[in-house]
Amino acid sequence: MSVTTVESVRETRLAGVGRVDLKLEAVVIPVSDLDRAKQFYLGLGWRLDADFSKGNSRVLQITPPGSPCSFQFGTNLTSAAPGSAQKLYLVVSDIEAARNELMGRGVQVSEVFHFTEGPAPFGDKVRGPAPDHQSYGSYASFNDPDGNTWLLQEVTTRFPGRVDRSQISFSSARDLASALRRAAAAHGEHEKRTGKADENWPDWYARYMTAEQSGEGLPS
Repeated sequence: MSVTTVESVRETRLAGVGRVDLKLEAVVIPVSDLDRAKQFYLGLGWRLDADFSKGNSRVLQITPPGSPCSFQFGTNLTSAAPGSAQKLYLVVSDIEAARNELMGRGVQVSEVFHFTEGPAPFGDKVRGPAPDHQSYGSYASFNDPDGNTWLLQEVTTRFPGRVDRSQISFSSARDLASALRRAAAAHGEHEKRTGKADENWPDWYARYMTAEQSGEGLPS
């Protein structure tokens, strides 16, 4: 009986650990010139959260628009070689719009590409977006002045279980507008199938946009 009791308590405690939110707040990237890196990232339109010094140390924190996670660089933060951070993912809802905006800010961005066997790193790299802009399938990349690599990835419909329905939100007006456009296109097909106008289209839009983010089955 004592063994059973101990194991039950242990299992209860382990189960409780999973209920604590663990939110990734910041990632350190290695750079060689702090001011050059600061100028580059602010030139992308990213937000400067902090730039503070103490003695011979200095730390900067910058956040991409709409991102819940920031990144930091500075002195004495990491022993990694400048430029060794590779494939830092930036999820976007419209790969072409994101690429065009970066290029408009003077950044050299690769052509949009995809892989023949689905999401990276499977299959061969092919120029152009994934067929039908399959979610998770289209990419573009760019480097900072040190060679740290950022990878844009287009995600519109999440894999099931990736997003809690209670946590669904849109990080920017642009993401919301993109979701509304996709819902409008899908709703147009829905009305063609039913052969009549849908007076409850706001409810249909809401179901579609919620299902798209949470990875659930989309309404038909």
